[in-house]
Amino acid sequence: MEIRDALPDDWPRIYPFFAAIVDGGATYAYPADHTLESARSLWMDEPPGSTVVATSEDGQILGSAKMGPNRPGRGSHIATASFMVDPAHQGRGVGAALGAYAVSWARAQGYVGMQFNAVVETNVVAVRLWQRLGFTIMTTIPEAFDHRTRGLVGLHVMYQKF
Repeated sequence: MEIRDALPDDWPRIYPFFAAIVDGGATYAYPADHTLESARSLWMDEPPGSTVVATSEDGQILGSAKMGPNRPGRGSHIATASFMVDPAHQGRGVGAALGAYAVSWARAQGYVGMQFNAVVETNVVAVRLWQRLGFTIMTTIPEAFDHRTRGLVGLHVMYQKF
């Protein structure tokens, strides 16, 4: 697996799994009425942020991550990141590789920590992964996410100091 900067031409290959994950209603609060073009700005970050893809040896996109400052201005010393793995490639270490890459990227950029603002508490695979990568659940906002099948569930705020 290789992790590289996402190119503009990668977006049409990212969008199918982006749409499937968002439309699944279990992990992201992005609008459901997205299109290929309207969703591009939600995922393809501009500097100082970065969007990357994880690819197989044959160039297939397995997943993607975006990272950058959590907040502008006086909050820009803390990084944030978001991750999506193509459901056809989940359970193969793609998310772990993207997570480790994002942490390494943020440290190299000089951020003092990384904060995940909205990790759905029922996404136990992601919660466990982030904890293995050194993140702590700082708080849980009850009923902050409207899960498609489970109704209102909590969102974890997770943090790692570098």
